[in-house]
Amino acid sequence: MKPRPLLKTFTFAILHFATAFIVVYALTGNVAISGAAALIEPLLNTVVFYFHERAWNRFGRQTPQQSHSYGHDVFVKYLARRKGARAEASAIRRS
Repeated sequence: MKPRPLLKTFTFAILHFATAFIVVYALTGNVAISGAAALIEPLLNTVVFYFHERAWNRFGRQTPQQSHSYGHDVFVKYLARRKGARAEASAIRRS
């Protein structure tokens, strides 16, 4: 891994721990609980993220299948719709 992204990851981790510590300390006033929360929360968050990614990959937005017909399938659909519209108009005229 390149040193710059690694440094960015490390500094973000420090900010994450500090934020968790400060928030819990502000709510409880207890250094021990704040320290434990600052250590436990990122670990739990990592586990939750893993399952979130699995669910997202399974149920998230599906990418359309890549067409290799160079637009022919679009043209065929256009012709089919046009033919269908003509058939409907013809049926209406006959009735």
